[in-house]
Amino acid sequence: MTTQSPTSTAPERLPLEIVLPVEGMTCATCVNRIERFLNRAAGVESAAVNLASEQATVTYDPKRIDRAGIVATIEAAGYDVRPQPIVAGGPATVADELDAAELARAAERRGLLRDGLVATGIGLAMMVVGLWPGGIGLSVERLNLLLLVPAAFVQLGPGRRFTTRALRGLPNGELTMDTLVALGTWAAFGYSAVIALAPGAVTAAGLPLDTFFETAAIITGFVLVGRWLEARAKGQAAGAVRSLLSLRPAAARVVRDGREHDVPVAEVRVGDLVRVRPGERIPVDGTVVEGDSAVDESMLTGEPLPVEKAAGDRVTGATLNAHGTLLVRTERIGADTTLSQIARLVEHAQGSKAPIQATVDRVVAWFVPVVAVVAALTFLAWMALGPEPRLPLALSSAIGVLIIACPCAMGLATPTALMVATGKGAEAGILVRDGAAMERAATVTDVVLDKTGTLTRGRPEVTEVVVADGAEVEAAELLRLAGAAERSSEHPLASAVVRKAGSAGLDLDRVAVTEFKAVPGGGVRALVEGHPIVVGSRRLVADLEAPARLNEAAARADAGGDTTAWVARDGELIGLLVIADRLKPGAANAVAGLRAAGISPWLLSGDQAAVAKAVAAEVGIAPDRVLAEVLPAGKAEAVASLQGSGGRVAMVGDGLNDAPALAQSDVGIAVGTGADVAIESSDLTLLGDDLRAVPAAIGLARATMRTIRQNLVWAFGYNVLLIPVAAGVLYPLTGWTLNPALAAGAMALSSVSVVTNSLRLRRFPTRLG
Repeated sequence: MTTQSPTSTAPERLPLEIVLPVEGMTCATCVNRIERFLNRAAGVESAAVNLASEQATVTYDPKRIDRAGIVATIEAAGYDVRPQPIVAGGPATVADELDAAELARAAERRGLLRDGLVATGIGLAMMVVGLWPGGIGLSVERLNLLLLVPAAFVQLGPGRRFTTRALRGLPNGELTMDTLVALGTWAAFGYSAVIALAPGAVTAAGLPLDTFFETAAIITGFVLVGRWLEARAKGQAAGAVRSLLSLRPAAARVVRDGREHDVPVAEVRVGDLVRVRPGERIPVDGTVVEGDSAVDESMLTGEPLPVEKAAGDRVTGATLNAHGTLLVRTERIGADTTLSQIARLVEHAQGSKAPIQATVDRVVAWFVPVVAVVAALTFLAWMALGPEPRLPLALSSAIGVLIIACPCAMGLATPTALMVATGKGAEAGILVRDGAAMERAATVTDVVLDKTGTLTRGRPEVTEVVVADGAEVEAAELLRLAGAAERSSEHPLASAVVRKAGSAGLDLDRVAVTEFKAVPGGGVRALVEGHPIVVGSRRLVADLEAPARLNEAAARADAGGDTTAWVARDGELIGLLVIADRLKPGAANAVAGLRAAGISPWLLSGDQAAVAKAVAAEVGIAPDRVLAEVLPAGKAEAVASLQGSGGRVAMVGDGLNDAPALAQSDVGIAVGTGADVAIESSDLTLLGDDLRAVPAAIGLARATMRTIRQNLVWAFGYNVLLIPVAAGVLYPLTGWTLNPALAAGAMALSSVSVVTNSLRLRRFPTRLG
């Protein structure tokens, strides 16, 4: 699978990023080997290989290396890159790539299961025959010769994949999980073959004629079946993107020349009109031009309540139309759709690494060589100190050490949990940038919530027009002057004033406005019909005396948590506008959720302190946790101040004007930016605007890191405890040894248990409402 940028319409930026599906990886040592080869290649700036997703994410300079060069580097490391799917009519989409990858993985799973069952069946059959050789009328010598044939078939058939992959790494001194399995099975088979082919010499040496043919076959079968189980579990872990893309309709009803035509979605073009009937999924991203309905967007946002849509509203592909018929003008298709962008973002996150993985990588780099040394020492120790006959016990113990060691579990501990968690988050409208963001989010102690557009709806409305006593102006004229001055401002409060003037029937187009100037965090100044007009906060007009009526109205507004915009003409206050921006329905519940999780919520606003504290009181934030009258440029400084107090701070904003603060914070959370998937300054992006997703996202991060720690404890503990058991540490005390076949089963179950534990994250409650 290949990605060049989050959206195909974005300008090409250097360096580029490519994601390639890698075949043949079996353990964390494979990951380390590929990363080492890639990071040494000229033109590659960074490379991260994910065992769970079986992908390599490579950042590179296209002037120095291209896709073919990167593929060649991976192949030089001894692994293969799955070819890009060939699609008629254009480049492959995310769905095409996922379908091709899933077909390849399904074929691989079938091969693993087939070979595993064949090897296990042959091994068990040999075991049964070996228990009663007299039952088939053969001597031990003849029986061993008979068993040599099926054992060789297993070793050279189902087991050849271990040998082939082990041999690939030998020229560079690379040892992987395949090396351990190949060493163990060939040791068992080779020793047994000598007994079968030269029984006289073996007897003369004082050794029994007992063979390990069935052990080699059963080890091969158990390991292959274990990898099949592991592959199935990994497929479930990686299924979130496929689940999202499966919601896309296959066809669209396009209106052309006054007639409706059902065409494949791939044939819809930008500008086409698409009719969507009740109960159908919307096939494209676009704007409603006719009709009204409610649209269920829960598959993107996690919010259960349908959203009303009418002419002029934007709709997103794969969302579900409810009761009305909509005519939609297509604006985005293919890779540019929101769904495709989300799929790529989730894939990027699933292919990334959490910082905790670095520790695992350092351990794994030494793991296989250390195990090989331990196996060799085990063999030598039993040959020197073991009871007679020493060779069978020494060989069996060494094989057990080689087989039971499991770097796979360590390699899967972190990525499988991240894969499941990022997929689960995507289902609830929570997009995670990468594994590092997930790890940081789990440690958040303080959450700073921006007021306008985050805690509030972000669409303020003028609720009252107050004229000062003695001012020679009517309410309509006050509104006309304020609206004219605010027309050139992009601030949400300015837009509220302009909308109010328009709804009052005031014509602002004919009003002469010059020398407009926006005052950051304050308001605007302009000459309106030759008169200097100021509209803004009390701080902006602090040098002007306020009439009593305006002070009384401002006090009422402050008490109610509303904002006031003071209006001055010719250096005299002539009135004020009361502007209300109501809280989002889930704001108070979100704050309560943060407190319940032991997180301190803060409110950050450029508004007056009285207004900010009134809003804080309404949602449940303590007055001493309010940061008011903060200018846009000072928001990042406010976050830095909290960080300086020792907290791990998350900033929640709209992802646009809060970008500096989002970037400054330890975890930037952008809310309500699903239409454009704005993640440049954020670590987490919440596609909906329900703030309850904030504690849900942090809770998911904490659960993910808890699962990773559990996986690592199990993976490391498994090896620390069972490798000595396989080496025979219990034999002097109890006479117990570990059969290599049982070691193979335990090794396989170790990896499966780690993936299964990660899959429990699928049950984490992220749905809202």
